[in-house]
Amino acid sequence: MKSLLEKIPRHRKGLIYISVTAFLWSTSGFFIKYLTINAFQISLYRSAIAAITVYSICLLRGKKLKFEFDKVSNFAAVFYAGILILFVAATKMTTAANAIFLQFTAPIYLVVLEPIFLKTKFEPKNVITIIICIGGMILFFFGRLEIGSIYGNLIAIGSGICFAMFSLLLKYKKVIHKSENTLNYVITGNALVAVIASIIIFPNFEITVNEGLILVYMGAIQIGISYMIFNEGIKYVSATESMIIATLEAIFNPIWVFIGIGEVPSVYSILGGVIIFGAILWRNFSKPQKAMIIE
Repeated sequence: MKSLLEKIPRHRKGLIYISVTAFLWSTSGFFIKYLTINAFQISLYRSAIAAITVYSICLLRGKKLKFEFDKVSNFAAVFYAGILILFVAATKMTTAANAIFLQFTAPIYLVVLEPIFLKTKFEPKNVITIIICIGGMILFFFGRLEIGSIYGNLIAIGSGICFAMFSLLLKYKKVIHKSENTLNYVITGNALVAVIASIIIFPNFEITVNEGLILVYMGAIQIGISYMIFNEGIKYVSATESMIIATLEAIFNPIWVFIGIGEVPSVYSILGGVIIFGAILWRNFSKPQKAMIIE
Protein backbone atom coordinates (compact mmCIF):
# COMPACT_ATOMS: atom_id res chain seq x y z
CA MET A 1 0.00 0.00 0.00
CA LYS A 2 2.81 2.41 0.92
CA SER A 3 4.68 1.76 -2.35
CA LEU A 4 1.44 2.30 -4.29
CA LEU A 5 0.84 5.66 -2.60
CA GLU A 6 4.42 6.74 -3.35
CA LYS A 7 3.74 6.32 -7.08
CA ILE A 8 0.80 8.75 -7.00
CA PRO A 9 1.72 12.39 -7.84
CA ARG A 10 1.75 14.49 -4.67
CA HIS A 11 -0.99 16.89 -5.72
CA ARG A 12 -3.24 14.01 -6.79
CA LYS A 13 -2.44 12.23 -3.52
CA GLY A 14 -3.62 15.30 -1.61
CA LEU A 15 -6.90 15.27 -3.53
CA ILE A 16 -7.43 11.60 -2.62
CA TYR A 17 -6.68 12.15 1.07
CA ILE A 18 -9.09 15.09 1.35
CA SER A 19 -11.79 13.11 -0.50
CA VAL A 20 -11.44 10.19 1.95
CA THR A 21 -11.66 12.67 4.81
CA ALA A 22 -14.89 14.14 3.40
CA PHE A 23 -16.37 10.64 3.19
CA LEU A 24 -15.62 9.98 6.87
CA TRP A 25 -16.89 13.40 7.95
CA SER A 26 -20.16 12.77 6.12
CA THR A 27 -21.23 10.16 8.67
CA SER A 28 -21.53 12.71 11.48
CA GLY A 29 -24.91 14.20 10.52
CA PHE A 30 -26.79 10.91 10.72
CA PHE A 31 -25.33 9.91 14.09
CA ILE A 32 -25.84 13.36 15.61
CA LYS A 33 -29.52 13.14 14.66
CA TYR A 34 -29.77 9.49 15.72
CA LEU A 35 -28.36 10.04 19.21
CA THR A 36 -30.93 11.30 21.73
CA ILE A 37 -28.34 12.90 24.03
CA ASN A 38 -27.78 16.63 23.66
CA ALA A 39 -25.16 18.43 21.58
CA PHE A 40 -22.75 19.05 24.45
CA GLN A 41 -22.89 15.44 25.64
CA ILE A 42 -22.02 14.32 22.12
CA SER A 43 -19.26 16.93 21.90
CA LEU A 44 -17.73 15.88 25.24
CA TYR A 45 -17.33 12.18 24.48
CA ARG A 46 -16.60 12.52 20.78
CA SER A 47 -13.85 15.06 21.32
CA ALA A 48 -12.32 13.38 24.36
CA ILE A 49 -12.05 10.11 22.40
CA ALA A 50 -10.68 11.95 19.35
CA ALA A 51 -7.96 13.67 21.40
CA ILE A 52 -6.91 10.37 22.98
CA THR A 53 -6.94 8.63 19.57
CA VAL A 54 -4.75 11.17 17.79
CA TYR A 55 -2.33 11.42 20.71
CA SER A 56 -2.04 7.62 20.98
CA ILE A 57 -1.45 7.12 17.25
CA CYS A 58 1.24 9.80 17.29
CA LEU A 59 2.97 8.04 20.17
CA LEU A 60 2.76 4.65 18.45
CA ARG A 61 4.24 6.14 15.28
CA GLY A 62 7.03 7.77 17.25
CA LYS A 63 5.89 11.22 16.15
CA LYS A 64 6.98 13.97 18.51
CA LEU A 65 4.29 16.44 19.41
CA LYS A 66 5.40 19.91 20.35
CA PHE A 67 2.52 21.86 21.86
CA GLU A 68 3.03 25.46 20.82
CA PHE A 69 1.12 28.38 22.26
CA ASP A 70 1.88 31.21 19.85
CA LYS A 71 -0.99 33.27 18.45
CA VAL A 72 -1.41 31.21 15.29
CA SER A 73 -1.43 27.92 17.22
CA ASN A 74 -3.88 29.21 19.81
CA PHE A 75 -6.29 30.57 17.21
CA ALA A 76 -6.04 27.34 15.19
CA ALA A 77 -7.03 25.29 18.25
CA VAL A 78 -9.90 27.66 19.08
CA PHE A 79 -11.27 27.64 15.52
CA TYR A 80 -10.97 23.87 15.39
CA ALA A 81 -12.94 23.60 18.64
CA GLY A 82 -15.48 25.99 17.12
CA ILE A 83 -16.00 23.70 14.11
CA LEU A 84 -16.83 20.75 16.33
CA ILE A 85 -19.09 22.37 18.91
CA LEU A 86 -20.96 24.66 16.51
CA PHE A 87 -21.68 21.99 13.90
CA VAL A 88 -23.07 19.54 16.47
CA ALA A 89 -25.18 22.29 18.04
CA ALA A 90 -26.43 23.50 14.64
CA THR A 91 -27.36 19.97 13.54
CA LYS A 92 -29.40 19.54 16.73
CA MET A 93 -31.08 22.96 16.49
CA THR A 94 -31.88 23.14 12.79
CA THR A 95 -32.18 20.65 9.92
CA ALA A 96 -29.11 18.60 8.96
CA ALA A 97 -29.43 20.07 5.46
CA ASN A 98 -29.27 23.62 6.80
CA ALA A 99 -26.31 22.82 9.03
CA ILE A 100 -24.17 21.20 6.34
CA PHE A 101 -25.13 23.70 3.63
CA LEU A 102 -24.25 26.71 5.77
CA GLN A 103 -21.05 25.13 7.07
CA PHE A 104 -19.85 24.73 3.51
CA THR A 105 -19.86 28.45 2.90
CA ALA A 106 -16.21 28.04 4.04
CA PRO A 107 -14.71 28.05 0.50
CA ILE A 108 -16.31 31.43 -0.17
CA TYR A 109 -14.32 33.00 2.69
CA LEU A 110 -11.12 31.22 1.64
CA VAL A 111 -11.25 32.51 -1.93
CA VAL A 112 -10.78 35.99 -0.47
CA LEU A 113 -8.63 35.23 2.58
CA GLU A 114 -6.05 32.84 1.14
CA PRO A 115 -4.58 35.22 -1.48
CA ILE A 116 -4.40 37.94 1.20
CA PHE A 117 -2.73 35.95 3.98
CA LEU A 118 -0.78 33.31 2.04
CA LYS A 119 0.01 35.49 -1.02
CA THR A 120 -1.30 32.78 -3.35
CA LYS A 121 -2.31 33.46 -6.92
CA PHE A 122 -5.96 34.33 -7.34
CA GLU A 123 -7.53 31.42 -9.23
CA PRO A 124 -10.67 32.30 -11.24
CA LYS A 125 -11.23 28.55 -11.61
CA ASN A 126 -11.85 28.30 -7.85
CA VAL A 127 -14.54 30.97 -8.02
CA ILE A 128 -16.26 29.21 -10.94
CA THR A 129 -16.16 25.89 -9.08
CA ILE A 130 -17.60 27.41 -5.90
CA ILE A 131 -20.43 29.12 -7.81
CA ILE A 132 -21.31 25.84 -9.55
CA CYS A 133 -21.13 23.91 -6.24
CA ILE A 134 -23.41 26.40 -4.50
CA GLY A 135 -25.88 26.13 -7.37
CA GLY A 136 -25.74 22.34 -7.14
CA MET A 137 -26.22 22.35 -3.38
CA ILE A 138 -29.26 24.62 -3.68
CA LEU A 139 -30.79 22.01 -5.99
CA PHE A 140 -29.58 19.24 -3.72
CA PHE A 141 -31.51 20.62 -0.76
CA PHE A 142 -34.40 22.05 -2.75
CA GLY A 143 -37.60 21.53 -0.78
CA ARG A 144 -35.64 20.50 2.33
CA LEU A 145 -33.66 23.66 3.03
CA GLU A 146 -36.05 25.09 5.61
CA ILE A 147 -35.70 28.29 7.53
CA GLY A 148 -35.63 26.27 10.73
CA SER A 149 -34.32 27.83 13.89
CA ILE A 150 -32.63 31.15 13.17
CA TYR A 151 -30.18 30.44 15.96
CA GLY A 152 -29.26 27.07 14.50
CA ASN A 153 -28.68 28.64 11.10
CA LEU A 154 -26.47 31.38 12.58
CA ILE A 155 -24.49 28.77 14.50
CA ALA A 156 -24.00 26.77 11.29
CA ILE A 157 -22.63 29.88 9.56
CA GLY A 158 -20.26 30.31 12.50
CA SER A 159 -19.12 26.71 12.01
CA GLY A 160 -18.36 27.49 8.36
CA ILE A 161 -16.29 30.53 9.33
CA CYS A 162 -14.36 28.44 11.86
CA PHE A 163 -13.81 25.74 9.22
CA ALA A 164 -12.35 28.26 6.79
CA MET A 165 -10.14 29.92 9.40
CA PHE A 166 -8.81 26.60 10.73
CA SER A 167 -7.89 25.44 7.22
CA LEU A 168 -6.24 28.78 6.49
CA LEU A 169 -4.21 28.77 9.72
CA LEU A 170 -3.19 25.16 9.17
CA LYS A 171 -1.82 26.04 5.75
CA TYR A 172 -0.29 29.27 7.11
CA LYS A 173 1.63 27.29 9.70
CA LYS A 174 2.97 24.91 7.09
CA VAL A 175 3.84 27.52 4.44
CA ILE A 176 4.93 30.59 6.40
CA HIS A 177 6.28 28.98 9.58
CA LYS A 178 7.56 25.88 7.73
CA SER A 179 6.05 23.80 10.50
CA GLU A 180 4.81 20.22 10.29
CA ASN A 181 3.64 20.43 13.89
CA THR A 182 -0.09 20.75 13.24
CA LEU A 183 -1.74 17.67 14.80
CA ASN A 184 -1.29 19.33 18.17
CA TYR A 185 -4.15 21.68 17.15
CA VAL A 186 -6.43 18.70 16.71
CA ILE A 187 -5.48 17.36 20.15
CA THR A 188 -5.70 20.69 21.98
CA GLY A 189 -8.85 21.70 20.08
CA ASN A 190 -10.63 18.47 21.00
CA ALA A 191 -9.41 18.75 24.58
CA LEU A 192 -10.79 22.29 24.71
CA VAL A 193 -14.17 21.05 23.43
CA ALA A 194 -14.21 18.29 26.05
CA VAL A 195 -13.47 20.71 28.89
CA ILE A 196 -16.09 23.25 27.79
CA ALA A 197 -18.75 20.57 27.20
CA SER A 198 -18.08 18.80 30.52
CA ILE A 199 -18.56 22.07 32.42
CA ILE A 200 -21.84 22.75 30.60
CA ILE A 201 -23.40 19.28 31.06
CA PHE A 202 -22.16 18.63 34.63
CA PRO A 203 -23.27 16.35 36.26
CA ASN A 204 -25.18 14.62 33.39
CA PHE A 205 -22.48 12.26 32.15
CA GLU A 206 -24.49 9.05 31.84
CA ILE A 207 -24.84 7.38 28.44
CA THR A 208 -25.99 3.93 27.30
CA VAL A 209 -23.71 1.22 25.90
CA ASN A 210 -25.14 1.74 22.39
CA GLU A 211 -24.53 5.49 22.60
CA GLY A 212 -21.02 4.81 23.86
CA LEU A 213 -20.18 2.58 20.88
CA ILE A 214 -21.44 5.20 18.43
CA LEU A 215 -19.44 7.90 20.19
CA VAL A 216 -16.29 5.74 20.06
CA TYR A 217 -16.67 5.51 16.28
CA MET A 218 -17.39 9.24 15.99
CA GLY A 219 -14.42 10.19 18.15
CA ALA A 220 -11.81 7.68 16.99
CA ILE A 221 -12.57 7.46 13.26
CA GLN A 222 -14.99 10.16 12.15
CA ILE A 223 -13.01 12.90 13.95
CA GLY A 224 -9.62 11.57 15.10
CA ILE A 225 -8.33 9.50 12.18
CA SER A 226 -10.12 11.61 9.57
CA TYR A 227 -8.33 14.78 10.67
CA MET A 228 -5.00 12.97 10.61
CA ILE A 229 -5.74 12.12 6.97
CA PHE A 230 -6.81 15.73 6.34
CA ASN A 231 -3.59 16.95 7.97
CA GLU A 232 -1.58 14.81 5.55
CA GLY A 233 -3.63 15.78 2.50
CA ILE A 234 -3.42 19.54 2.98
CA LYS A 235 0.36 19.34 2.53
CA TYR A 236 -0.22 18.93 -1.19
CA VAL A 237 -3.22 21.17 -1.92
CA SER A 238 -4.23 24.74 -1.18
CA ALA A 239 -6.60 25.63 1.64
CA THR A 240 -9.23 26.65 -0.91
CA GLU A 241 -8.87 23.35 -2.77
CA SER A 242 -9.24 21.42 0.47
CA MET A 243 -12.55 23.16 1.19
CA ILE A 244 -13.83 22.65 -2.35
CA ILE A 245 -13.07 18.92 -2.23
CA ALA A 246 -14.57 18.67 1.26
CA THR A 247 -17.97 19.64 -0.19
CA LEU A 248 -18.15 15.96 -1.15
CA GLU A 249 -19.31 15.51 2.43
CA ALA A 250 -22.62 17.07 1.44
CA ILE A 251 -23.06 14.40 -1.23
CA PHE A 252 -22.21 11.43 0.96
CA ASN A 253 -24.38 12.63 3.83
CA PRO A 254 -27.77 11.65 2.28
CA ILE A 255 -26.33 8.28 1.28
CA TRP A 256 -25.76 7.50 4.95
CA VAL A 257 -29.29 8.74 5.70
CA PHE A 258 -30.67 6.42 3.03
CA ILE A 259 -28.74 3.46 4.46
CA GLY A 260 -29.74 4.31 8.02
CA ILE A 261 -33.42 5.22 7.70
CA GLY A 262 -34.33 4.44 4.08
CA GLU A 263 -34.83 8.03 2.96
CA VAL A 264 -34.72 8.22 -0.85
CA PRO A 265 -33.03 11.34 -2.31
CA SER A 266 -35.27 13.52 -4.48
CA VAL A 267 -34.70 14.13 -8.18
CA TYR A 268 -33.39 17.58 -7.24
CA SER A 269 -30.90 16.00 -4.83
CA ILE A 270 -29.60 13.62 -7.50
CA LEU A 271 -29.32 16.44 -10.06
CA GLY A 272 -27.54 18.67 -7.54
CA GLY A 273 -25.15 15.84 -6.66
CA VAL A 274 -24.28 15.28 -10.31
CA ILE A 275 -23.56 18.99 -10.75
CA ILE A 276 -21.32 19.12 -7.67
CA PHE A 277 -19.43 15.96 -8.60
CA GLY A 278 -18.97 17.30 -12.13
CA ALA A 279 -17.63 20.64 -10.88
CA ILE A 280 -15.20 18.99 -8.47
CA LEU A 281 -13.99 16.53 -11.11
CA TRP A 282 -13.48 19.41 -13.55
CA ARG A 283 -11.58 21.38 -10.88
CA ASN A 284 -9.38 18.46 -9.84
CA PHE A 285 -8.56 16.93 -13.21
CA SER A 286 -8.20 20.00 -15.38
CA LYS A 287 -4.71 21.48 -15.67
CA PRO A 288 -3.52 21.67 -12.04
CA GLN A 289 -2.36 24.91 -10.50
CA LYS A 290 1.07 25.11 -8.94
CA ALA A 291 0.12 24.28 -5.38
CA MET A 292 2.57 25.06 -2.60
CA ILE A 293 4.09 21.70 -1.72
CA ILE A 294 5.60 21.05 1.68
CA GLU A 295 8.49 18.61 1.45
